[in-house]
Amino acid sequence: MSTAFVYPGQGSQYVGMGKDLYESYPDVKDLYFQAIEILGYDISSICFEGPEEKLKQTCITQPAIVLHSVAVTRLVKRISASYTAGHSLGEFSALIKAGSLGFEDGLKLVKLRGELMQKAGDLNKGTMAAIIGLKSDTLEEMCRQASSEGIVQVANFNSPGQIVISGSIDGVRKAMVLAKEGGAKLAKELIVHGAFHSPLMESAREDFKAALDSTEFKKVQIPVYTNVTGKAITPQTEVDRIRKSLYDQLTSSVRWDESIVNMIKDGARDFIELGPGRVLQGLIKRIDNSVNTSGVDKMEDVEKVNE
Repeated sequence: MSTAFVYPGQGSQYVGMGKDLYESYPDVKDLYFQAIEILGYDISSICFEGPEEKLKQTCITQPAIVLHSVAVTRLVKRISASYTAGHSLGEFSALIKAGSLGFEDGLKLVKLRGELMQKAGDLNKGTMAAIIGLKSDTLEEMCRQASSEGIVQVANFNSPGQIVISGSIDGVRKAMVLAKEGGAKLAKELIVHGAFHSPLMESAREDFKAALDSTEFKKVQIPVYTNVTGKAITPQTEVDRIRKSLYDQLTSSVRWDESIVNMIKDGARDFIELGPGRVLQGLIKRIDNSVNTSGVDKMEDVEKVNE
């Protein structure tokens, strides 16, 4: 059976993340010291001690999660991955794992991405909402209808019946009304800093392009299933496709359910989530309950997976 490593995105962070790893493994401590030099501030103290409001800022959350994901990946010694993917931000962690992107370059890109997305959220006020219990094509049609009130589109196809929409406040709220009228079990507006994965992130995307173009990418060593298409970038894929995927991702939907379905079709049976939280394990089980899921977040998880 083949193993897939999957990486969480924004929203998985929590105060205290990585602290036990930092205190127990010298290699992790060195990695955090390296991150402090790259970022120019003490990210370890924010991750370990908070305050939560600071950790939740997009410009800090994103490098914090990638740093944690890279740390636990380096500690997993006895299992190798045949496939990898990351949810939104997590795609950077997946590309680092796949050998396409160096840690320093990856963290610099993620720092800039978080700053640009936070700025775009300030410039173009928007919101997001979780919709539970509707088919994706039904909700997409509701978004088209609601677009008469403002920008709105599907941001995350997370799992069957669990979808997130994003856009202008009026557009999202109109789509929420249509979803409730159409039989959604839940339509809940999320507390977010911006309308991620929607056209309201266009300013971030344009500014991010120059950084992507000047960063060295290598061909992936294992397949990486991208958010934009749900399909694999393989060792034969040209690196410009990787840059384009990361560029398009900022304003495109995250096709997480398709990514997981395609990984399973290609042979993945064991999925290990590396980084803070358990969000992806739950989504994967809802996509296909026959596969095995586990996670590596804390020291006890590292010890268990290396036994």
